[in-house]
Amino acid sequence: MYLLLIGIVLLAMKYLEFGPVAMWDWWLVLTPLGLAVLWWWWADWSGYTKKKAVEKENKRKQARIDKSREALGINTKRKR
Repeated sequence: MYLLLIGIVLLAMKYLEFGPVAMWDWWLVLTPLGLAVLWWWWADWSGYTKKKAVEKENKRKQARIDKSREALGINTKRKR
């Protein structure tokens, strides 16, 4: 996401001819956008995206279970 934001800002600066970015070559300005595409491709290919989605869903599920147990008065942690 950061690469995409950087790419958009650089693209706007180049288009509006603002600051030192106006003097840069286009390939240099568009590099963060290309890197963002590579990151998304790798994340999907390697399973990173799916892994993060499953972890998020498991956290939500566990929070829901804990909330239900607390509402029923079932203590989830045992005292030693």
